[in-house]
Amino acid sequence: MKLIPLGPAMFVAGQVDPADMPELAAQGITLVINNRPDGEEPGQPSSAAVEEAARSAGLDYRHIPVAGSAAHDQVEAMSEALGEAEGKVLAFCRSGTRSAYLWAMARASQGEAIESIEARASAAGYDLSRMLPARH
Repeated sequence: MKLIPLGPAMFVAGQVDPADMPELAAQGITLVINNRPDGEEPGQPSSAAVEEAARSAGLDYRHIPVAGSAAHDQVEAMSEALGEAEGKVLAFCRSGTRSAYLWAMARASQGEAIESIEARASAAGYDLSRMLPARH
């Protein structure tokens, strides 16, 4: 499992397994955000299985599934989750890209400068220039 940092307390990753939760807790992750809809691909662990394992490891858990482009309510849910987090956060999806996009849109909605978001994402290997709000 490869955690990709978007900042000192924010990470994204591809699919994590329920068995990864104790290791995530040992690495200081306190909140796991699942951005995958259930049943997206065969063999994918269900949100319920990931949540049970996360909570058993002492981690908070949120399921904010995104299929395609993120809707306003998903951005709001991500913004709320990030605002309430006390410690390191891991958001995951199939590859990490959707989670990075959702993180970026949530940060933009919280007022972080677009240039800062783009720089942080770019340093992590994500080009978000086409999905972020236009600069004024």
